Amino acid sequence: MADVEYLKSLLRPFPDWPKKGIVFLDIFPLLRDPVGFETLITHFVHRLTSHTIAKSPTKKIDVVVGLDARGFLFGPIIAMRLGAAFVPVRKKGKLPGEVVHAEYEKEYGVDVFEMQSDAIKPGQNVVIIDDLIATGGSAKAAGELVAKLGGKTLEYLFIIELTFLKAAEKLDAPMYSIVKIDD
Repeated sequence: MADVEYLKSLLRPFPDWPKKGIVFLDIFPLLRDPVGFETLITHFVHRLTSHTIAKSPTKKIDVVVGLDARGFLFGPIIAMRLGAAFVPVRKKGKLPGEVVHAEYEKEYGVDVFEMQSDAIKPGQNVVIIDDLIATGGSAKAAGELVAKLGGKTLEYLFIIELTFLKAAEKLDAPMYSIVKIDD
């Protein structure tokens, strides 16, 4: 898949960041490259239209959920291309009105994600998107929010997956990632 190699080539590694022994892959060079960004969006939309929608009982995706904050960068564009709504998942205290919340574990404690309580209607088909999946805690919390509102998560989508952390085992729906990091 030439597009995967192209996208991977645009990611910039930062060894020993944020701490020694970690190689951080920066997605922002990909977003600064118009052809790279278009390739990313097209890759995700192709995945959803050729694979995910076929497995949906209604043959459509109603909502794209983007995780705070990098899921906000490409989630709305993908939603627009699919004719779907975009719904943000935010950190606690950032959304107005009535919200539902879910806790998730972070490296140094617990955090809370929230979604507006009228953002998803019962029975709607949802995909959840973010830039990276590591341990899967934040993605799992987003899936819990979708379920609390009666939505059905069809798939989780990520640019980068740290496969050795086995996050897919924690999720309630299939997961797709473009770039897989095995160590």
